[in-house]
Amino acid sequence: MALLLREALGDELRRLRTDQGRTLREVSTSARVSLGYLSEVERGQKEASSELLAAICDALDVPVGAVLTQVGSVMTPPVIEVLTAETRAGALAAA
Repeated sequence: MALLLREALGDELRRLRTDQGRTLREVSTSARVSLGYLSEVERGQKEASSELLAAICDALDVPVGAVLTQVGSVMTPPVIEVLTAETRAGALAAA
């Protein structure tokens, strides 16, 4: 099953919060969002609106772009170079 954006975003927000040693209550108060809703966002159960995401990132003192970049890197599958039979044969001959 593919990782959903809301799950990856929630994981990153939780990681940032816990790395700072902050509680859900502290961040929810600072972001002016209910503790329950923030918890659901972190668990990937609720989608965060752009306004809510901005408020949470502001409360965590991290740029929204940095969070989205990190989430994008988690969601991007690794690039696997596919060698054609001809390229593979050339690589083997060179070795």
